[in-house]
Amino acid sequence: MANQIARNFATLDDAAAANAIAAHIVKYWDPRMRVKIIDSLEQNESKLLPVSRNAVAVLRDTHQSDAP
Repeated sequence: MANQIARNFATLDDAAAANAIAAHIVKYWDPRMRVKIIDSLEQNESKLLPVSRNAVAVLRDTHQSDAP
């Protein structure tokens, strides 16, 4: 899903797109889903586009305390 969201922000530069994707994930995803995608990034198990990986890193770094 994160890659699909990334496609919607493709007109933005990479930093703006990563922030927009992270904000979307915070707003609409269940906290358990956020934990799962952060875990997959940290385990190098994800098949995320580079901009999506950057978004998850932003999510991890700025919204970690939002998780259950």
